Amino acid sequence: MNLWGFRRPDGLFGIRNHLLILPTSVCATTVAANIAAQVPGAVAIANQHGCCQLGADYEQTLRTLIGIGRNPNVGAVLVVGLGCEGIPILHTAEEIAKSGKPVQSLIIQEHGGTLKTTALGVQVAAQMARTLSMLKREEAPLSELSLGVECGGSDFTSGLAANPAAGTASDLVVKAGGTAMLSETTEFIGAEHVLAKRAKSPEVAAKLLGIVKETELRARQLHVDLRDGQPTPGNIAGGISSIEEKSLGCIYKAGHSTIQDILAYGEAPQGKGLYVMDTPGQDVESMIGMLAGGIQIIVFTTGRGTPTGSPIAPVIKVTANADTYLNMADNIDLDLSPILSGAETIEDSGRRIFKEIIEVANGKLTKSESLGHQEFGIFRIGPTF
Repeated sequence: MNLWGFRRPDGLFGIRNHLLILPTSVCATTVAANIAAQVPGAVAIANQHGCCQLGADYEQTLRTLIGIGRNPNVGAVLVVGLGCEGIPILHTAEEIAKSGKPVQSLIIQEHGGTLKTTALGVQVAAQMARTLSMLKREEAPLSELSLGVECGGSDFTSGLAANPAAGTASDLVVKAGGTAMLSETTEFIGAEHVLAKRAKSPEVAAKLLGIVKETELRARQLHVDLRDGQPTPGNIAGGISSIEEKSLGCIYKAGHSTIQDILAYGEAPQGKGLYVMDTPGQDVESMIGMLAGGIQIIVFTTGRGTPTGSPIAPVIKVTANADTYLNMADNIDLDLSPILSGAETIEDSGRRIFKEIIEVANGKLTKSESLGHQEFGIFRIGPTF
């Protein structure tokens, strides 16, 4: 069993072949969207930031935008900037171009405003789309897979069934020589000591405990307790009673593999195996961080149901809540409720998820892709000045 995808000039392997229209600030998002709307196959991200950011917050946004452009699911990039924003337009394009993929840039203030820049952008993007269309899928081993695991709208079925099944799939990816990634630091709280025991070294364990402490410190600096917001009202309505209960269910998504390292938001792993990325529990921002780190595909477990997707990667939705699957059948890809009815084991469901991962990697559209869900958000760690 192998993958069929797109080998990039930097050696990375993509499972989609997107033309990305990347606005460097919120002021360029409308022009970017206008360009993407007129070029089949192009996708624009809704970047809400890029200006009046300082320090680590600025660096994180810049790293994320460059990482999204370098993601192997992206075949070419048109960077669109206003011209006076904080994020450096040409530097962003140059950093993405180091991947070897085609990259061009447009500056709205230099090209005469919205209409003229949109017209020029359509011309440039159309040529890039024609070039991308000539690329053919090629074969690669399963060790080229990179999987992110995410959970959202969790209920009691998530920790009991869907998350452990996703963990089985994650272990199968690692066993095949691939990469898996767990995120959502806020959802380790109360279970971080369990997760830390799986670190490959005391140093990695200390880094994991450190990101949890930093997350709690950020909340205290705002004079709030994370437990006031976790579990969320929706989680509580779904039968989750405490942040510890939610966290112990959350970490099942990472299976039982050894944790190789702890990554900053949007940082790319330097090897294979299981990694943990420091992201918030907010689903879209968490997924975007992992995609900026180079992840190709996401398995998203849910109990209450959610429609969210991604602009550049397929998102496979799974639930073990039979009522949710029936209620949101146009959003959920796999029904794992046979685990709770006793008709299927967790391992059987995990193998079913793994099979779906390979089919989607080889071109099958997920429901979120077919419905056009392309949610985007970058995690901010500082105020706007």
